[in-house]
Parts: sequence; structure tokens; C-alpha cells
Amino acid sequence: MVRTAINLYSVRELDLPMEEILDRVAAAGYDGVQFSGDNGGLSPAETADALAERDLDVVPAHVDIDAMEDDPEGVVDDQTTIGTDGGVVPWLGPDHFETREAAEATAERVEALRETLADHDFGLHYHNHAHEFVEFDDTNGFEVFAEGTAALLEPDVGWIQTGGHDPVELLHRYGDRIEVVHMKDMDTSVEHGFVEIGEGDVDMQACADAAREIDAEWLVYEHDEPDDPAASIDTGAAFLADL
Repeated sequence: MVRTAINLYSVRELDLPMEEILDRVAAAGYDGVQFSGDNGGLSPAETADALAERDLDVVPAHVDIDAMEDDPEGVVDDQTTIGTDGGVVPWLGPDHFETREAAEATAERVEALRETLADHDFGLHYHNHAHEFVEFDDTNGFEVFAEGTAALLEPDVGWIQTGGHDPVELLHRYGDRIEVVHMKDMDTSVEHGFVEIGEGDVDMQACADAAREIDAEWLVYEHDEPDDPAASIDTGAAFLADL
């Protein structure tokens, strides 16, 4: 059964201790959390304890690719202490996908990191934005990248829609490589059209149904720029619970 989580990037503007944020996440009804960048000053062991006290599981975290390349053993040790078995490359800029050659080189880089982490029984995922879908040679940067690496994929349905593609089709196409789905809604008529989930152009129900059909493990709520981050915690949990 697919479970629900929130990516804590959504609440980065909340000036609260991590323990209080986790209290709100648990109270909202999420099954887990996904860390993005840091753990609010908690050590890995403290983070694991805080999650256990609130009966929250943890989704593979967003970790800067340079950190994973520079100190793979340290990242693996920290993340396994927290309780997860993988990390997610959260961002690589448009220049990494703007041509076939660039996308192939990016795939080689990610694949090398995947192989390094695999030696530690640690998985690697890639989180897309819209710029991966730049078109060339009757294909696009995302497809070339996906063909060139065996890394797992963390599709962000809002960015896929913004990039001009059908997130449901992509979920089915790469379903055997997807454990985590980012449930972000977008107004695709404007640049960076972040909206609250259920208020944009993405068919969130169809995406949730597809995630279940491919046996994804997590639906992760994310809102890059919520007007009220604290309220957004509850809004995302309630919306995902109804899908």
C-alpha cells in the first residue's frame, strides 16, 4: 500500500525546532517525512529517535550530489542511521540536459555515483524539474538521461506537467524504477506557477492511481512556495488521504 509523506523543503520557512515540525507532521496524519538538505540541527541519531517517538518513517532524503560524490561513506552512514536506504539527487541545472551530449554525460556521472553507493547497499534516485524535458533529436533530455543510467527515478508530477509531458504516462513507462512520487500541483500557464495541491492543472487523482498501479511506495507532498507553510502541512496530508 502506498504511504504518504511530506518533503520538508515545503516548510523550510517555518522558524520552528525540528521536533515541533515533526510533531505537526505526525499530527496531520502523514506516514513519514522526506528531509531535504539538513535535519534542522539534529544529529542522525537524534533524528532517528525523534522519528521513532512520533511513529514516522523516513523517505530517501534529498542530498546534494556533490556531498554524495565527495563523501559517499559519510552520507550512507548518516542516512542509514536515520533509517533510510537511499538518497535522491534533488537538482542538476538546465545545462546538464540541454543537448544529447550533455544529458549523456549527466547520466554517466549519476551512474558512477549509483554504482559507488550500490557497493554500500544504498540506492540512488533522481528528482526531475521541468528543464530535463528540453527537446532535441526527436527525444528529450530526460529520456536520454534515463536511458543512460540505472538510477531510480523520483518523478515530480507538477514539473513533468510543466515540462509539457503527461505524468501518468511517465509513471507507467518507468514504473519499475519508481519508489517515490512527488505530488506537486502547478499552474502551468505561468513560470514557476506553484499552487496548493488540488488547485492546479495536474490530475492528482490520476497520478495517485498510477502510483498505486506501479506499486510505488510513497506519495510525497511538496509545495515549493506555500503562502502559509504551517497550514500547508495539514492541507497536503488531508488531500493525499482522500486520493
